[in-house]
Amino acid sequence: MSNRFVYLDHSATTPVKPEVWEEMAPYFSRKFGNASSVYSIGRESRAAVEAARARVARALGADDKEIYFTSGGTESDNWALKGVAYTNRKKGSHIITTSIEHHAILNICDYLAKEGIEITYLPVDKRGLVDPRQVEEAIRPETILISVMFANNEIGTIQPVKAIGEIARSKGIYFHTDAVQAVGNVRIDVEDMNIDMLSLSAHKFYGPKGTGVLYIRKGVEISSLMQGGSHEMGRRAGTENVPGIVGLGKAIELADSQLEEHNGRLLKMRERLIDGILEQVPFVRFNGDREKRLPGNANITFQYVEGESILLMLDMKGIAVSTGSACASGSLDPSHVLLALGMSHEEAHGSIRMTLGDDNTDEDIDYVLETLPPVIERLRKMSPLYEEIEKGARHV
Repeated sequence: MSNRFVYLDHSATTPVKPEVWEEMAPYFSRKFGNASSVYSIGRESRAAVEAARARVARALGADDKEIYFTSGGTESDNWALKGVAYTNRKKGSHIITTSIEHHAILNICDYLAKEGIEITYLPVDKRGLVDPRQVEEAIRPETILISVMFANNEIGTIQPVKAIGEIARSKGIYFHTDAVQAVGNVRIDVEDMNIDMLSLSAHKFYGPKGTGVLYIRKGVEISSLMQGGSHEMGRRAGTENVPGIVGLGKAIELADSQLEEHNGRLLKMRERLIDGILEQVPFVRFNGDREKRLPGNANITFQYVEGESILLMLDMKGIAVSTGSACASGSLDPSHVLLALGMSHEEAHGSIRMTLGDDNTDEDIDYVLETLPPVIERLRKMSPLYEEIEKGARHV
């Protein structure tokens, strides 16, 4: 095992920033009041929740009363799709989404399909982009919702959200976007982008796990996901996670104010990482769109090797990467995202995702570029497929 540790899986989760923890800490101890209590420490917690709500609203270009706190991206996605589907059954029973959504969307769609909701899964091109024209062509009289992720969690491709939102708005159809990967990496304005609902999760932008948001535009007809008390303006029952909400508010404020600096640093390191791999390692494929992508995302396919073997050998060298979505890491199936790009099962199995963050340095990139090529070479020497390639090259 290496004494050095390089974390390249920021799309899975990020560490809590010290400034965020500092604001959260008192609400675990002396400021422990229930935000629904009317005495002083309860009012103090309520004020903290509302201050965080205002911070989120400012970052998204929304109104405070359109921000609802949840337990994270999965709950927000569930609420958005189920809430609209159940409330609008008289208007229609058709939802449009894409083939590369996070499982938090795909599995909800599977569930709703069993409830009688028709689902259209739009394809993507080889870069992982959805064509807005195909979105428009898929619309039917009974379509009630379009849900397209803002940025893909595996390949980092950023979708034409504004154009899709314009189409939805012109047809009078609700538009939801899973922006869990985008917040903190992309400037978002829900008004300008015609977004009716948006999901986000604090732990993707240096906030705490277990806290998220669903933005719901005023006027959207949506039922509650949970029944109980009158929390979250009567729409989301359950005692508020005050420390988590405070942390989310601080984290999104920091992310919003530091966006340009954050993106500039990550973009330079990402390009050096990608270029270095493409130059040093033969038989590789870059996945996703090179320009329309998250600043810290690099997804590479290494032919003739298994992605999981790469992951484990890099881990022994102190480098943490991913073979895809953290939420699907227990699955032996290849990435549905990479298959949607037209890759074979074998190619998809040989892919890894490296996602940079604020704690990474140029020295980290140097170490990865020094460590990764020998790892790939060693693994390929164990591959009978690669042995055939080498034999062919020797006979040319």
